[in-house]
Amino acid sequence: MGKTYDKLDDKLIGFIKAQKMFFVATAPLSGEGHVNVSPKGYDSLAIIDEQTVAWLDMGGSGIETMAHLKENGRITIMFCAFEGAANIVRLYGRGEAVQFDDPRFPDLLALFPNFEKARAIVTVKLDRVSDSCGWGVPFYEFKGERDQLKRYADNPARSPEDWAEKFYTANATSIDGLTGVERPESAS
Repeated sequence: MGKTYDKLDDKLIGFIKAQKMFFVATAPLSGEGHVNVSPKGYDSLAIIDEQTVAWLDMGGSGIETMAHLKENGRITIMFCAFEGAANIVRLYGRGEAVQFDDPRFPDLLALFPNFEKARAIVTVKLDRVSDSCGWGVPFYEFKGERDQLKRYADNPARSPEDWAEKFYTANATSIDGLTGVERPESAS
């Protein structure tokens, strides 16, 4: 039987920290738009307080999550137990993607000491926390992180300017035409 919580407690925080991956879901306001679900790995989630979390957006093939958050802020983060007792925890809330050139970014990146760069840090103010049985989730054995994304982000051959330009151009709009990574007006 699932329960709903007003905030994260020690038991929920312990469960979240023990998971090796989580999923992020967002959607545009338009019923014609695409719902997006993204898996996240690494040690890329930080619990700021009992009603605020942040996760490191290293980049990827699209910009759906950031675009949806800019449009409407709705986000759900889901954690599943792939080992041990069955459980699912969902964090619902309003998110904001703070992109790499925002003045707030360096302080947020400090939450993730194992990372030098990221496309954005997403902060989420929680308005609902729930758990459910998770009985249908299979067991999986964790063998390790894939290192390709981190190696790509940390590539010393790419200048910081080239790295930023990649996001300004390749991640400017979502598949539904929503605004993604925005070039600062002073850099236009």
